[in-house]
Amino acid sequence: MTNDAMREQMKSGRGFIAALDQSGGSTPKALRLYGIGEEAYASEDEMYDLIHEMRTRIATAPAFTGDKVVGAILFEKTMDREMGGKPSAAFLWEERGVVPFLKIDKGLEAEADGVQLMKPIPGLDALLDRAVAHGIFGTKERSVISAANPAGIEAIVAQQFDLGRQVLAKGLVPILEPEVTISIADKAAAEELLLASIQKHLDGLDTPVMLKLSLPTKANLYAPLIAHPKVLRVVALSGGYSRDEANAKLAENHGMIASFSRALTEGLSAQQSDDEFNATIAATIDSIYGASIT
Repeated sequence: MTNDAMREQMKSGRGFIAALDQSGGSTPKALRLYGIGEEAYASEDEMYDLIHEMRTRIATAPAFTGDKVVGAILFEKTMDREMGGKPSAAFLWEERGVVPFLKIDKGLEAEADGVQLMKPIPGLDALLDRAVAHGIFGTKERSVISAANPAGIEAIVAQQFDLGRQVLAKGLVPILEPEVTISIADKAAAEELLLASIQKHLDGLDTPVMLKLSLPTKANLYAPLIAHPKVLRVVALSGGYSRDEANAKLAENHGMIASFSRALTEGLSAQQSDDEFNATIAATIDSIYGASIT
């Protein structure tokens, strides 16, 4: 029943997905933006303790509920820890009504043919089994497109769908994330190639997936994917845009919802009182929610 309720929320719930999945490489920057410099921790364990405190503070804020935040993407170490006295995924769903996802990729290969494929994911089956045991609904896996190269884009989409099928086989719903770098000169051309490749691969699927895509140069470019019967939801990454820019672009893309990471935590600080922090995150949630329901 829980899985059916989660699926319904992901399919038609009004709101957005919070990306709370900074990994080892991006955690120092996330902490720095939050007002915690690298001098504040002496080890990787201490660093992860601090980022978990930040994520817990976000997830336990009064405004962070399924009314506006329909889902949240967790880092593996977050899944393995607790929030509010419960395992993180159980807390999100049972206490907040927020559908939990797990980031599963292990970073990127060196660029070839204008793209960075995902590195191999050792122990993937065991990780997916643990995710199921934790009550996780789906996964997220990211790779990056930096040029409108047809061979590279086809390779990146094929890899995303191959991994997606492994995830689907475990009863989980994958969020496929072939990110297009927002600063490239041929971004619009890359997006046209990406759309065509995704459409081709969707036709071979038996079970719906989700897609996480960069905000397109041409508004509503991804409307065919949003309407596709094999796509549960299309979500947008902020990709380096400020929150205001990302919200403005998102509002132009009807049916696409946010899955923001840095744009979600912008303006939050470890030095804020709980009242200040909760007011800031509430205003942020309202703004991203407003852009997601257009």
